[in-house]
Amino acid sequence: MKTISRRLAGLRARARSAGVTCAVAAATVPAVLLGPAAQEAAAAPLPGGLGPCVGDSCPDRHPGINNGPITHRDDGVNIFVGADFLVRGRAAEAEGRVVVLDDFDMAKDTGASAVYNVGVVGVGSRVPPPAGSDFLVTGGDVTVATGQRLIAEGGVVRHAGTATGTIEGTTVRDPRATAPYRALRDQLTDASQCYARVDGSPRPATGTAVNQGGQTLFTGDGTSALQVFNVDFDLTTAGGGQQGLVFRNIPAGATILVNVFGANRVLSTYSGGIDDATDPLNGYRERLLWNFPDSTALSLAGTGQFQGSVLVGAQESRTTVTLPGINGRFFTTGSLVHTSAATGGGGQEFHAYPFTGDLPDCGSTPQPVRGEVRVVKRDADSGAVLPGARFELWEETNGVAGLQVSGAGADTRVGGVCTTDAQGVCARTVEEGAYYWREVGAPEGYELPDPAVFGPLELNASNAERGVQVTASNTRTPEPVRGEVRVVKRDADSGAVLPGARFELWEETNGVAGLQVSGAGADTRVGGLCTTDAQGVCARTVEEGAYYWREVGAPEGYELPDPAVFGPLELNASNAERGVQVTASNTRTPEPVRGEVRVVKRDADSGAVLPGARFELWEETNGVAGLQVSGAGADTRVGGVCTTDAQGVCARTVEEGAYYWREVGAPEGYELPDPAVFGPLELNASNAERGVQVTASNTRTPQPARGSLWIHKTDAKNGEPLPGAVFELWRETNGVAGLQTGGARPDTRQGAGCSTDEIGVCSFTELPAGTYYLRETAVPEGYVLPEDPVTGPHVLTEENPGEEVVVEVANQRGEPGKGGKGRDRTL
Repeated sequence: MKTISRRLAGLRARARSAGVTCAVAAATVPAVLLGPAAQEAAAAPLPGGLGPCVGDSCPDRHPGINNGPITHRDDGVNIFVGADFLVRGRAAEAEGRVVVLDDFDMAKDTGASAVYNVGVVGVGSRVPPPAGSDFLVTGGDVTVATGQRLIAEGGVVRHAGTATGTIEGTTVRDPRATAPYRALRDQLTDASQCYARVDGSPRPATGTAVNQGGQTLFTGDGTSALQVFNVDFDLTTAGGGQQGLVFRNIPAGATILVNVFGANRVLSTYSGGIDDATDPLNGYRERLLWNFPDSTALSLAGTGQFQGSVLVGAQESRTTVTLPGINGRFFTTGSLVHTSAATGGGGQEFHAYPFTGDLPDCGSTPQPVRGEVRVVKRDADSGAVLPGARFELWEETNGVAGLQVSGAGADTRVGGVCTTDAQGVCARTVEEGAYYWREVGAPEGYELPDPAVFGPLELNASNAERGVQVTASNTRTPEPVRGEVRVVKRDADSGAVLPGARFELWEETNGVAGLQVSGAGADTRVGGLCTTDAQGVCARTVEEGAYYWREVGAPEGYELPDPAVFGPLELNASNAERGVQVTASNTRTPEPVRGEVRVVKRDADSGAVLPGARFELWEETNGVAGLQVSGAGADTRVGGVCTTDAQGVCARTVEEGAYYWREVGAPEGYELPDPAVFGPLELNASNAERGVQVTASNTRTPQPARGSLWIHKTDAKNGEPLPGAVFELWRETNGVAGLQTGGARPDTRQGAGCSTDEIGVCSFTELPAGTYYLRETAVPEGYVLPEDPVTGPHVLTEENPGEEVVVEVANQRGEPGKGGKGRDRTL
């Protein structure tokens, strides 16, 4: 755990420079104290230094969910799993460092995206781990199903067991992969219990949590720096559906601790979004902790971008996540299943956001001896300090003299790459021990020293206050002979210069006469493509040697010369100042015969032109009569889909040949013809000017009958109409008598609900034939929900098209002041 503790130095240093106090628990913290030993007045972070962003590249403030460029890095743990991590369904990615004490197993649904990203993801906070660091660490096996890919681009998958399947990234087998993290499991379990209970009773709450059906409202006391809420219910609607999560009366900067008690818990929400400016819940994200101390079966579901960090304390637990996004740290001491809902959807993601709140102090941490180790980079001749040198810091941990940077018994790298600043200094605050600075990149214009390792530097209690330091010197790189090699592109007939030709520059490096561009012994390409400018010139400044210009793209309207290689051009000390040059000439490309091929779409009965039909144009290219659109010998599709315009026309200008129009989408209200291929249309020199055309006709699609269901809500006693009653419409689809709204095979809900108006009426219209049920979900103020809130079945048949079925529903009054409005409330 010493490695994790060492990373905390960056956190403390940033906190001191910002003028704030930050209590950080070292990873060597003993088992968290419970009961009377918990200090209610004290505040602390999560155990093991978990929670905050770690390292020298953390942002001052994490951005909202985005897909912008990566500008910052986080060396902390974003996801910790105490048992197995299973990727299933259509789950997509996990941002940040992922630590799994047992196995990581990926077996997504057939037909889903075949990839799962760890470390760096497409959309998230875009604050991934440092490049080249551990993205995924497992204490067991890494298993990826056949045909699927685990992507850790730019990072390391470090595993103690086996690695099976396709893994994109660096894989390292390390029997001690999770050794630095093992103690976290018990620490997190103890912390979860401590946050939830004091002396065996629930921790005193500072606010209330009330499940109001459509939402759970958390109301704070408005003053406490730690807002504690205790929840002993599922965070769902009464029917198990998703609900909103709303916090009120929370003081600025307060930490929010939500303790959710119970062995089997479901949280299903639509709250939280991508835009921090418009989603109030997002503002609490980095100081909000959801603590599940007892859950052995936990489901986090719904359609929201869930905000806040999660702690699951029971080591025998299994947490299933189907939410589209988890935005915060995720720490479970049990197993984790990242998947998608059985009803569909996909793209579930974990996004890396820190937890920076102050939690109850559940134990004390002895402070290790710490000090600064520095390297100063200087010019070997002048002694001037040199910024821009890149170093790695390594700790001597294997007991073997000198630095070992690879293999199972390597020493331990501390943090990411450090670049010397304007004073030529790299510095890290670490615990006592022996350290080496390893230079991995010299400043511009300098050579890397050999050897490039400086140390060991011994940091101990006697020198920790002043730190230890070493000087590393570099010599300048000799200036090579350099000059310009040019190619001038001209018209072969007129001699006019030609812009727009594309060239590659190659250096003669293999000792074989002429240019070789492929194979193990190829010459060396220099830079990317160069396109001739307005003067017809491509130029590169290079070191002395022999070079070839290779033309890979002719200017528009010209043919590529054969051969298309020009050189060698010999650049040396005698001609480097003026450079060397060659002329490359091109001849014009003969103009092809071109004309228009058209299709006109018409109504089969009236002959009226029809806009909105979608066609593909195919060229006959395989020599087989008729159109073939698939297989190795298919004909050739020309361009994308074309939609007929207001005149019913699709037209393309193409070169001479035989073409087919293939209809792939009929206009709205029409059927696709069979066959849907029209042609061939022969375009040649004799008809190219006027073009060729074909007519394609469609017949209308028969329209099914549709009906309506109307609800009339009245007072059961006096028959007066009642506004504000809310109904859902369900269609009988599972073949079981009566209405089923849950389970493995529920009936099908139809659209949104409706609320009765001032005359007690609401309706569902444009309904196809079928059997329906009405389910009353909310009643007007002062009324009670019927004992059976479901009416039906109500039948609409093909024999009564346009029928309107009216359902009379009455409500009994409740006791004075009881009952619900059944309307949305602003909370």
